[in-house]
Amino acid sequence: MTVQMNTEHGSIHISEDVIARIAGSAAMECYGLVGMASRSQVKDGIAELLGRDNLTRGVEVNLDNTGLLISLYIIVSYGTKILEVAHNIQKKVKYEFHEITGLNVEKINVIVQGVRVSS
Repeated sequence: MTVQMNTEHGSIHISEDVIARIAGSAAMECYGLVGMASRSQVKDGIAELLGRDNLTRGVEVNLDNTGLLISLYIIVSYGTKILEVAHNIQKKVKYEFHEITGLNVEKINVIVQGVRVSS
């Protein structure tokens, strides 16, 4: 799946992996976020924390008739307000994606997979 933009010079195709990398990198800059979590692998109630190299595994990208939908699977830091962290991630991802590509994201879902206590 790719997002396509038509300009006066031709067509531009942005792959799903690039969209996921932009969203994951933008989210990682937000306060209260420990990291991205695996979309499907939650074992015994514990989510797998992904490293910076695997950010795209914690991002799901869908394109339908209404627009671009990005879902981010995250782990938050203990003691932070989850609602505030999620809201900041939504704003940051939407802003960064628009600044880099010029496109708007229709919807950004933030799915909290776990809470991590810092050591």
